[in-house]
Amino acid sequence: MKKLKFSKKHEKYCMQCVHGKLLEYSDEVFCSKKGFVDKFGKCFKYKYDPLKRTPEDASASKEFKPEDFEL
Repeated sequence: MKKLKFSKKHEKYCMQCVHGKLLEYSDEVFCSKKGFVDKFGKCFKYKYDPLKRTPEDASASKEFKPEDFEL
């Protein structure tokens, strides 16, 4: 069975849609179907674009011990 890198369950926001373009200096998205909309908006024309996904921050707060670096 193939492992998925990303979860199938994701929020359907306009900022991750194929039709939307996130505006640089505001919290709006220009949608080719609906015009200017909120980046957390939703509509029936939504189509997911995986390249617009922003990954969660990986926390590097792991504490290492000297035993972790021994051979």
